[in-house]
Amino acid sequence: MLPVLLDQFQRPLRNLRLSVTDRCNLRCSYCMPEQDYVWLPRQDILQFEEIEQLVDVFADLGVNKVRLTGGEPLLRRDLSVLVAALASRPRIADLAITTNGILLRQHARELKEAGLHRVTVSLDTLRPDRFRALTRSDELDRVFDGIAAAAPLFPQLKLDTVVIRGTNDDELVDLIEFGRRYNAEVRFIEYMDVGGATHWSMDRVVTRDQMIALLESHYGPITPVVEASSAPADRYRLPDGTTFGIIASTTRPFCEDCDRSRLTADGVWYLCLYASRGTDLRAALRSGSSANELGEMIRSVWTARRDRGAEERLATRDRAPLISVDTLRRDPHLEMHTRGG
Repeated sequence: MLPVLLDQFQRPLRNLRLSVTDRCNLRCSYCMPEQDYVWLPRQDILQFEEIEQLVDVFADLGVNKVRLTGGEPLLRRDLSVLVAALASRPRIADLAITTNGILLRQHARELKEAGLHRVTVSLDTLRPDRFRALTRSDELDRVFDGIAAAAPLFPQLKLDTVVIRGTNDDELVDLIEFGRRYNAEVRFIEYMDVGGATHWSMDRVVTRDQMIALLESHYGPITPVVEASSAPADRYRLPDGTTFGIIASTTRPFCEDCDRSRLTADGVWYLCLYASRGTDLRAALRSGSSANELGEMIRSVWTARRDRGAEERLATRDRAPLISVDTLRRDPHLEMHTRGG
């Protein structure tokens, strides 16, 4: 067994969120709300072979969970080739993807056959008019088709919903019932003030306690699921046994147990979703650094880690959006769609 690499708060390095593209075919209001974006230069995007090299280095240091993100990861050509390569590595015990679902129907089977373990689909509303307003797209039917195609192939299918007051907070019951049709577990996410959430305000956040109260008013008593896990979602059980999750990053941060970090599509490594600076692993890789040298770079950064971004934001007085539009336009790495939420 590999030694556990711990940061300054004794948090292990285990979970890598790996962005394969900063491009997306939606423009969700909490992620990409503006009209214009600065995209990462094409020549800077990591090639599959480079991604594999870096994943091997991370695995040497104890990472055993990898989640492919974007942007929209299914926009990356031949993604199943990368999935097959990563799935062949026995040290990667959990290989997952987060997608908006639009392209999922055409790729679900090839991803399964390539060895992908799990799929999470972002689904913030079941209503076409709201979907159009949230995403600036009319592709909701294709999302539904993707979920229908993936459900029988991936038994642990999850549906992620960012809950925003006055936007979709009256759909929690509908979403749980929709998930039930596909044996999919719904995870409700408190609206977070990160990256492109330039219109965020605290009064638009529906808290975990408020979500539970709303669901209890419909279903009756809800009980916590007691389990040992570093996953961001707290899980709950309805009276009939149906489970769902809540990720309360805004009001009940899980920084104490956070074992995840993020690698952008161009190889910049971030230790926290709220971090303003990262470590450029692509530059080191392309300059000829060996696996040992890359490993020492990652080791030194992680062991010095003291990030508790969500807790620090919670303590902020007069809390407002984290990053201004002008700042986002100067540095695309600060965008959620670049670092993979």
